[in-house]
Amino acid sequence: MFQFRKLEMRNWDFWQSIEVPLDAQIVTIVGPNGSGKTTLLDALRTLLALPCSGRRDYKRYVRNASEPVAWLRAVVDNPAMKSGDFFRQRPFWAIADDAVTLFCRVSKQGGDWVRHYAIAAGVIELNPMSEKSLTWLGVRDYKLHLEQAGLTRAIAEVLALEQGDTDKLCEYGPKSLLDLVFQVFGDKAVLDNYQQAKNEQREAENELQELTRQLDGLEVRVNNMRSRAQRYLDWQVLEQEVQRLEHSVLPSLRYLESYDSVMHSVSQFKSARQVLKARQEELDQADVELRGQAETAEAVIVAEQAADANYKQLWEPFQQAKTEAKAAEKLLEQRDRMKALAEAESGADAAELGDTLGRLRGEQAELQLQIREAKREREQLSELLSALQGGRQHSEPFVRQMRAALDEASIGHQLLSEIVEVRDNSWQAAVEALLAPYRHIILLNRDADRQTAYQIGQRLQYRHFIVPEREAAPKAIPGSILEVLDIKADAPGWLTRQLNQVQRVKSVEAATAISGDWITREGYHKERRGGRHIGVDPREHHFGEGARQSRLTEVSRQLRDLNQQVLDWEGASVELGRKVSALQLQLAGMDAVQQLAARRDEFDAAEKMLPELQGEAQRLGIELANQQQALDQMRQAGMDARLRLREIEIARNGLLKQVGELSSQVESRQQEQTRQIEEAKRLRASLIERGLSVQALPALREEWSSAQNVRHDIQRQHERLEHGDWEKDASVLELREKMQQDYEQLADETSARGREVDRAHELTNEARSAYIAKLRATVRAYSANIKRLGELSGIVVEVDPPHLDNDDITLAQAGLAVRFDFDQKGMMGLNDGEASGGQQVMKSLILLIGLMMDESNPSGFVFIDEPFAHLDVLNIDKVGAFLKATQAQYLITTPLTHNVNAFAPSELTLCTYKKRPGERWAPVISQARRRVASVSRAA
Repeated sequence: MFQFRKLEMRNWDFWQSIEVPLDAQIVTIVGPNGSGKTTLLDALRTLLALPCSGRRDYKRYVRNASEPVAWLRAVVDNPAMKSGDFFRQRPFWAIADDAVTLFCRVSKQGGDWVRHYAIAAGVIELNPMSEKSLTWLGVRDYKLHLEQAGLTRAIAEVLALEQGDTDKLCEYGPKSLLDLVFQVFGDKAVLDNYQQAKNEQREAENELQELTRQLDGLEVRVNNMRSRAQRYLDWQVLEQEVQRLEHSVLPSLRYLESYDSVMHSVSQFKSARQVLKARQEELDQADVELRGQAETAEAVIVAEQAADANYKQLWEPFQQAKTEAKAAEKLLEQRDRMKALAEAESGADAAELGDTLGRLRGEQAELQLQIREAKREREQLSELLSALQGGRQHSEPFVRQMRAALDEASIGHQLLSEIVEVRDNSWQAAVEALLAPYRHIILLNRDADRQTAYQIGQRLQYRHFIVPEREAAPKAIPGSILEVLDIKADAPGWLTRQLNQVQRVKSVEAATAISGDWITREGYHKERRGGRHIGVDPREHHFGEGARQSRLTEVSRQLRDLNQQVLDWEGASVELGRKVSALQLQLAGMDAVQQLAARRDEFDAAEKMLPELQGEAQRLGIELANQQQALDQMRQAGMDARLRLREIEIARNGLLKQVGELSSQVESRQQEQTRQIEEAKRLRASLIERGLSVQALPALREEWSSAQNVRHDIQRQHERLEHGDWEKDASVLELREKMQQDYEQLADETSARGREVDRAHELTNEARSAYIAKLRATVRAYSANIKRLGELSGIVVEVDPPHLDNDDITLAQAGLAVRFDFDQKGMMGLNDGEASGGQQVMKSLILLIGLMMDESNPSGFVFIDEPFAHLDVLNIDKVGAFLKATQAQYLITTPLTHNVNAFAPSELTLCTYKKRPGERWAPVISQARRRVASVSRAA
């Protein structure tokens, strides 16, 4: 295992940038409480991907620094080991250098602090170039590399001991201590082989149990064969009872219910006629009101037309006066320009240049108009593309307006297109054709919101259905359009039933045998009124993911072509602008002097008439504005009158529809009443033909109440006959013989599987023997290690080898009992309460260092936070002498209040200081190194 040589910390807690040496066997970290001793050890733990002490974590330290990135860098040794394995000559076996640099980078990602690690050969300094050249690892991969270098998981747990917990190892029980030792020293292959043998044995036993269970079940089935004869007799009795119910009881009760239905139908017919009469009277009243409102609306429209005529009569003089004033202004502006350009005379052909300039200006104006229209279309396509890319179907403006109003009123709703998905894309065109009239239907989530939603729809004049009644879709009829749809929520029942009645056909020729409604893939639809093509453009598809993808592809193509067209037109427009500017400069000063002289009278007259023309235009403008206000008022009155007329007309049409429906109901009820009377007569005659007594009908009603109860009982008996375990065949003996053969075959297979289980037991015992042999060797090696450590510290250590037998129970209960003798006062156990604080520390250190001892590679390091906290001067000397006698590296913390003997074993002392008030960073860590040469000369 490796040891530390140097540690560098940047932006760690309150240290901005500190580098401390660690190239000594015993390093003591001293300082007052809160000066950062544990913070330094936590930096090493974080660098090794270990948990920090107490409830701290690495995020606490980087947050204190208030910097975006914190760095930890340590240089560790990579000594050559005495192992016989060529590929394991060093802890970091893939690196041949004697030194290795470990890096830890803590940075903020996504609002949280994240660690990244790196391992580099040699001594690498931390700079931007080295950061880019490193191969960064995640926490899991980094731990695997350290584990291969000797930092096993068991040792990592020991290194993570917190402040004051250096005596925790001596508190382990014998079993826990044995488990820890075997985790550190044990052979993983031996463990895996033992576990695999146990798993195979368990699987074989489970399979044997399953076969035994099947054998028991088959035996029960053989025994049940004897009871099948009785079930045949029960089946005969049940058949006779069903015959009696179907041929006697059910016809009698059907006649009684038919008679009751006739009486109820007569009562309903009278009620329906009364309701029809009341609705007819309301319809007559609505007709009168409609005619009166129509006359009012006509009068308002006449007044509106008169106001419009007056407005138009004032419009023409106003426009004429405005035009004349504008013409005068333009003449004066032209005169000013001529004066400014009088000196720019040119000898070019003015007529030809003027024609060319006019033609180019016309082309440029036409091109600019095309560009504006294309950009407007591009904005609309971009909005549509964004909606489609977000997984939404782009809705028309009136739909968005209606949905916004419903959301503002807190009314939950959905569009029909949001709950319908097409399972088979080959029928997308047919589905779109059928649902095209309903693509803007709004479905309410709650029936209680219907009135408010209707009011909003009336106010916004929403022309599509608002449906509060929703129900689950029925079971799809095979071959129907509903069969290829996935309706994800409750939908209008009338719509799902309609879709369920439309059959899918490949072609018109294939539909000859279908009498109902049908539709082809391309959208040719046949209904009760006839056949026609109702297909829609693929760009107008609305339902399902297929429609969204189709529209997304088409919109993307259109937007791409339109962008290219706009670029081409804008380039042509710029070129025309350059040509126009050049011609304008050329024509600027050709004949300004001659025109000024020739048109002097025209310019003087325009200058005199301009004030008068402007005053007349202003007066007419005021009159036109007043007339505009009057026209707006008449238009609003006309709109209100037409709206009221529309409301009355809608109400009247509703009454007309109700009267028609009620008339149909009265007529159908009358026909139904006649049919029911005929049905009752027929049923009575049938009873007489069968010889059934009419006098027995009351008793049957008392027993069964209704024909429905009889049907339920018949259905129940039929279900018993159909699903019951009845015997109807005489071949029961042959079946029993066959089942007996199956039973014997399964018994033979169960016996063979029992022999396999015995073999699995043998393999498990062999693997357990190998496991026990390795466990004994491990206990011997660890016992030798801790006894040797005891000799170095003057402590007698005895180890009771665990009792190991070749069975799982004994292995599960085995433990490692260790006893210690301090100062020849007698043996004491691991945690028997007789040891002092110093002795507890010594015991834990012996157990800890024993885990890290390897004859071929004596090395390793230990973090000990305040080991002398509860020790007297004599025990401090003993612990220090013990530490010096071992070959591991120790990083020890101690407060300033300890006896100076705590520094006796230290070769390197690091002193930490508290952060001063008002300063952001803590002082640097000072260091003191023991001068080994001087000590040797003094000795």
